[in-house]
Amino acid sequence: VENRPKYYGREFHGMISREQADEQLAGAEGAYLIRESQRQPNCYTLALRFGNQTLNYRLFYDGKHFVGEKRFESIHDLVTDGLITLYIETKASEYISKMTTNPIYEHIGYATMLREKVSRRLSRTKQDSRKACVTNEENNSIEKITSLVRRAALKQNENHFNYEKAHNFKVHTFRGPHWCEYCANFMWGLIAQGVRCSDCGLNVHKQCSKFVPNDCQPDLKRIKKVYSCDLTTLVKAHNTQRPMVVDMCIREIEARGLKSEGIYRVSGFSEHIEDVKMAFDRDGDKADISASVYADINIIAGALKLYFRDLPIPVITYNTYSKFIEAAKSSDPAERLEAINEALMMLPPAHYETLRFLITHLKKVTLLEKENLMNAENLGIVFGPTLMRPPEQSTLATLNDMRHQKLIVQLLIENEDILF
Repeated sequence: VENRPKYYGREFHGMISREQADEQLAGAEGAYLIRESQRQPNCYTLALRFGNQTLNYRLFYDGKHFVGEKRFESIHDLVTDGLITLYIETKASEYISKMTTNPIYEHIGYATMLREKVSRRLSRTKQDSRKACVTNEENNSIEKITSLVRRAALKQNENHFNYEKAHNFKVHTFRGPHWCEYCANFMWGLIAQGVRCSDCGLNVHKQCSKFVPNDCQPDLKRIKKVYSCDLTTLVKAHNTQRPMVVDMCIREIEARGLKSEGIYRVSGFSEHIEDVKMAFDRDGDKADISASVYADINIIAGALKLYFRDLPIPVITYNTYSKFIEAAKSSDPAERLEAINEALMMLPPAHYETLRFLITHLKKVTLLEKENLMNAENLGIVFGPTLMRPPEQSTLATLNDMRHQKLIVQLLIENEDILF
């Protein structure tokens, strides 16, 4: 075929009609060709023979071939995946529709952090059982022990820091056969067979991901950094009440910086602040931020502010931002505090606890205003844009909201005892 697009091969049949494509493919189950639209030149259709009929799909190319959301290096792979999917969905459509109605997930309670503990315990149990040459009856008792170990591990992890967290599912290509950890059924297809939680590693069908509860237990091995990591993800991964950066920096500032003039307003050297960030990312709660390493307390204060600025979702979340701004615009002091309180109650628990801890600390800073020259208004100017950012990043919206951001933080500090 002349003028064949360079990214198609022998399967390209030029500008032929739907009827001609049907004739070419008749009787050849699984055969396919690509034709150019007669009505819309430079638009292409994949004609595929399946179930004794020719199926037509609009075909796209952007460096990879696709008809839906899956993208393939070659047309051959696209067709292979399509045939697998068509076959499974045709032969097992009734079963697929019922797959999520009786999941194994709620009985087993997959939590990736615990899976390793359980598997290590199980491997030891298996080794011991091999040494002792256990009988079938003993094997049954080991299965009971297995169940008890899993339950105990789950129980052990349930503490008052156990914030609810949604899974962070992303489309994933599995190498080799894989089974869904929600419904225990096979994950079919050539690529992108399902989704994987990038925080805990849970693998499920895409349709099953809608039913998985918000019980993600992030795995420390998957959390590559401290800064720029989602706040709830970080505290759950480290099993702490608040991000360790907040705890450690505030502890250091309260030990030696509350009387420091211009604390939080005076900037530390940016390269030293970057060093502190790298130390937390590398060493976590083992990072050394003591006076012997960083004598200038403004470096620690700068590192704390940077942590809040780097959060992908601010402490005062995008979802609650407008509520806080509307509260700041209220002219009645009592109504304003009531509105702020309602907005606070909408924050995710880990965000609320982090904000509460920070504001309690900032209140202590204002009590020493004579020495450090930092009152609630000054701290509001510093922390307003740090703790809250508008959902849509427009310069005009940010400038318009700055005075409201400042006022919110100022009011939180001044009314810390009432609001928290």
